[in-house]
Amino acid sequence: MNKSNPILDLPSVAKAGMRELQPEDSALLLMHFAFRGLVAKADVFLAGHELTRVHHRMLYAIARSERLSIGGLIELLGVSKQALHRPLKHLQDAGYVVAQRDAVQHRVKILSLTAKGKEIERLASKHEAAAMKSALAGVSATEQKAWRKVMIALARMVN
Repeated sequence: MNKSNPILDLPSVAKAGMRELQPEDSALLLMHFAFRGLVAKADVFLAGHELTRVHHRMLYAIARSERLSIGGLIELLGVSKQALHRPLKHLQDAGYVVAQRDAVQHRVKILSLTAKGKEIERLASKHEAAAMKSALAGVSATEQKAWRKVMIALARMVN
């Protein structure tokens, strides 16, 4: 048992014989494995519908935006037009997303979820929300506040 750094005791980390080379290594390992834990059940659910985490990220963003254009989705996700094209086309072809021309700006297409898209997004997000709720339940309000502060600082590095 590694009392100074419990992340090194995670089965996959210990099996690989990983060790810290830099002071930030344990925080980076935590971020990586925490994210995997967060999305694990959602990824299995999505795979059963021939979807991936990329598709879910797009559905999640569209569901929570009132008038998100294709360009706005590209900007929000920080991807290129080429990277967005194939998964967005898949979502449209599968009947999860529709893109309609804006009534005022005819060159702009506004994205929205179909009823089928709303349901698949809700179910996939439910898995992640349950994982987050469970993890947050194990820490105090002060610890949650500190965690959110770190996450906001990291998120602001791209905005």
